[in-house]
Amino acid sequence: MRRMFLALFLLPLLAIAGHAGDAEVQAAQTTIDAQIKAFLADDNQTAYGYAAPSIQRMFPTVESFMAMVTGAYRPVQKPRSFSFGKAEEAGASIVQQVLIVGPDGKDYEALYTLERQPDGSYRITGVSLKAANSIST
Repeated sequence: MRRMFLALFLLPLLAIAGHAGDAEVQAAQTTIDAQIKAFLADDNQTAYGYAAPSIQRMFPTVESFMAMVTGAYRPVQKPRSFSFGKAEEAGASIVQQVLIVGPDGKDYEALYTLERQPDGSYRITGVSLKAANSIST
């Protein structure tokens, strides 16, 4: 009887824990989506706000951040379209694949890393971008 009680008590907790990853991945995707939409709207201040504090220390002004983005991440800054691929959760971090059609019409794969902040939000700590001929998810 005691085991049955423990099983009935723990089962809902395990179900909640299983969905926590989904919610955190969704929160990370919301951050990426919002930053890309800010880039597309030329709202550089808002886009900068989605960068993690460590990135903001490296690029202490919106202007220096945007110079870096424009120079190295044009497909992320002005995509024709984008969609989310695979995501992995590792502790307080999320790695999210984003499939992008760049402004040049070519396919790109961006791997975003995001870190959970003390307030529970996710901020972007890095992006690895590469051209892709064909991408499988």
